[in-house]
Amino acid sequence: MTLSPARSLLFDACQIGVVLRAIALVQATVGLAGLFGSTDLDDWLGRFALHTATALPALLAWLLLACALKRPLHRLHPPLQWSVGLALGLACGLMACALYQAIIAQPVQPLSWLASALAGVALAALLVNMLALRQRAQLPAETTARLAELQARIRPHFLFNTLNTAIALVGEDPAQAERVLEDLSDLFRHALRDGGRNQSTLGEEVQIARQYLGIEQIRFGERLRVAWSLDEDALTASVPPLLLQPLVENAIRHGIEPSPDGGTVHVLVRRKGTRVHVRISNSLPATPAAARSGGHGMALHNVRTRLRLLHDLETELQTRSRNGLFEVAFSLPVRPTPRSPKP
Repeated sequence: MTLSPARSLLFDACQIGVVLRAIALVQATVGLAGLFGSTDLDDWLGRFALHTATALPALLAWLLLACALKRPLHRLHPPLQWSVGLALGLACGLMACALYQAIIAQPVQPLSWLASALAGVALAALLVNMLALRQRAQLPAETTARLAELQARIRPHFLFNTLNTAIALVGEDPAQAERVLEDLSDLFRHALRDGGRNQSTLGEEVQIARQYLGIEQIRFGERLRVAWSLDEDALTASVPPLLLQPLVENAIRHGIEPSPDGGTVHVLVRRKGTRVHVRISNSLPATPAAARSGGHGMALHNVRTRLRLLHDLETELQTRSRNGLFEVAFSLPVRPTPRSPKP
């Protein structure tokens, strides 16, 4: 059964980038509030330290609770998600007031409890709104990235070359020609599947890259050499769809195709602790004149953007040329692709 669009996570507080931004927001608020009534810098620093000691634990408690309740929240409609977020803000605001009372070692006025509770609700509303806007921004950005990906990936020359390869094989090896067309069909099906699906697994993307390189292997023959170094424990990691295929296509277009002698494409996927490391390298043409100008840029920008949308500050894509090789490398946390909740 298809899920209602309302049954989706409104905000996600489990990412490092979110935590850092929330801390920066609250600390900036505390710092500005401390300016009111301060007589000098020492007085302001004292107020800032005191309010930080009360506000920061309350904020971290809100973030931890919101992250721990991620799965239950996923099953709720947005109004209920908002209600939970604001209720947590109320509770954490009261927690901050209790910490303040404990630190100053004297009772606070009833209105201070009310002010602290309302401040907690207001900051929670600001955080939920900020996270909700970030979640909503991901969908159009993902759609734009997907369209740019398709435009960069499904080029007429690729389609024509693949069909020509299949036509040439019809008379010599009909079974192989059929496999080429089946792989091409799978690539298009994967690219054009439901746009609402914005996450895949690394294992699925490796399979798509294998199919693409299999087609190109038939076209280039012995000029194309492919090496795989795969860690099975890494293949459950969550990644954006169509992540690896444009990178291996770039390796073919800018490394193998311009070189009369061809070259090697090496795909490495390895897990180290709680992170997955991916590196795609290709040999460069022996003469710089054989290399195509301006290569790698569009697809790399596309992949970098989509990785950042999915994993925020927990990932970074890097490139370098060394020893006759061009390398694209990135790492990401081992975060399995979430399953859609049952309605």
